[in-house]
Amino acid sequence: MDELKVFTGNGHPELAREVVNYLNIPLGKSEVFQFSNENIFVRILENVRERDTFVIQPLCSPVNNNLVELLIMIDALKRASAKRITAVVPYYGYGRTDKKDQPRVPITARLIADLLTVAGANRLLTVDLHAAQIQGFFNIPVDELTALNLMANYFKDRKYNDLVVVATDIGITKRARDLAEKLNVPLAIMEKRRVGNVDRAETLNVIGEVGGMTALTVDDEIDTAGSLVNVVETLIKNGAKEVYACCTHPIFSGSAIERIKTCPVKEVVVTNTVPLKDGQKLDKITVLSMASLLGEAIHRIHTGLSIGAMFE
Repeated sequence: MDELKVFTGNGHPELAREVVNYLNIPLGKSEVFQFSNENIFVRILENVRERDTFVIQPLCSPVNNNLVELLIMIDALKRASAKRITAVVPYYGYGRTDKKDQPRVPITARLIADLLTVAGANRLLTVDLHAAQIQGFFNIPVDELTALNLMANYFKDRKYNDLVVVATDIGITKRARDLAEKLNVPLAIMEKRRVGNVDRAETLNVIGEVGGMTALTVDDEIDTAGSLVNVVETLIKNGAKEVYACCTHPIFSGSAIERIKTCPVKEVVVTNTVPLKDGQKLDKITVLSMASLLGEAIHRIHTGLSIGAMFE
């Protein structure tokens, strides 16, 4: 493992430290900071020539700062003659802008892919992309991990006898179905329509039986939590006994925490692909660590082992 080097920007250093602890190696030494004119400076403080290097940086708030930090770190490693550079992006920001669904709009998820590639990334390691087709935006290898097994194991241990998994919209149905199969429980689907470009959605109805059951909603991320509140209220109106929620990426922007506080959801289970601020840590929010999954994936990439075998 002497040839393996793992670095981090300022996006999520706590996660990076957990990953290197799993790998039993030190965190790579670097300087990453802003000058007074907001220009970002990066300096790699150790030899990376002909080394296999990984940069851990989710594209979370502040999204654009973290993105530029990642691009500059990749460029610094490339110019320092690193043998291979893997961008480890636990949360792929701009992933929701993955297609032209209106006239004269960008496909920003593709633009980010191009930026990472041009900067010098040789491969991408990420977790639960908003849309699977984003993998096809890259001309370099992409390894996408999933938090589904973590979620499934957590709720298996809770031993609910009347659980039903609920997809929060049609687009997340496959992921919800996979979780339902792992838990050996039925599936229901929320049919909803998003209203314009604002962070607001109108829930229409529930496809499936939830009456008298414990509902577990599944989504890839919770942003403002407006959709979550709407879904929970609709499930309770349709007779659900209790509602739990799980998602991979806890973005929690705007009034999300206040909404979760007052929402009748019993528990929100998330992962640490993005960091939670102090004010976002509630008793009803449970955080599962992705460090061992990311660490094992990094080890397998470095040693040429199968990533897919991790989930078989």
